[in-house]
Amino acid sequence: MQITDIRIRKINLDSKMKAVVSVTFDNSLVIHDIKVIEGTDKLFIAMPSRKTPEGEFKDIAHPINMDMRDNLEKNILEKYQSALVAESEDLPS
Repeated sequence: MQITDIRIRKINLDSKMKAVVSVTFDNSLVIHDIKVIEGTDKLFIAMPSRKTPEGEFKDIAHPINMDMRDNLEKNILEKYQSALVAESEDLPS
């Protein structure tokens, strides 16, 4: 499965959740609401989830293996960094 598009839908620099992302695979499947989160020492992604009646959060969709997760995270974070650069260039000096 190849990532064919990544769209940064929302950037929020004022909270731990830095962005909301949609990723398209093989021009055939899209996963919305992947979050870019600021951890204690680095950025990471959180897959879309829902809250169970017991109050737990369960992923709706997620990678099955570490190779896919690492590839997904690497590509999303690269796109996020590019979006930050582009956004800062658009700000008035």
